[in-house]
Amino acid sequence: MSEAFKRPIRILVAKVGLDGHDRGAKVIATALRDAGMEVIYTGLRQTPEMVVAAALQEDVDAIGISILSGAHMTVFPKVAALMKEKGLNDVLLTGGGIIPEEDMQTLRTQGVGRLFPPGTSTADIAGYITQWVTDNRSF
Repeated sequence: MSEAFKRPIRILVAKVGLDGHDRGAKVIATALRDAGMEVIYTGLRQTPEMVVAAALQEDVDAIGISILSGAHMTVFPKVAALMKEKGLNDVLLTGGGIIPEEDMQTLRTQGVGRLFPPGTSTADIAGYITQWVTDNRSF
């Protein structure tokens, strides 16, 4: 648990769409849990609506989407729009997977947080989330 907070950082880890490859998401979820975060893993084949509904219900600080299917330019903007619609303006939307650097930059300009390619250190991911939550959330 971060010293600055009265509770652990809460992150929802999700797999959206028909992408059935969840090994990476499970590795990240475990690493974030080991870093002291409370992790909610939604499982496979979630819709953007299901992800945002779960984020609201679980009162999360961050949403992490793992995507390997190539649908990142559809999924992230849809989740971001639903987050805005539901008032989740102070919740981080981040994620990773097979996402070309150019697409990562485009998504960043649309308000998506840092995206992580395969091979990124789990400590770097946990550090980024912790720093973002420290800078942008108060509880």
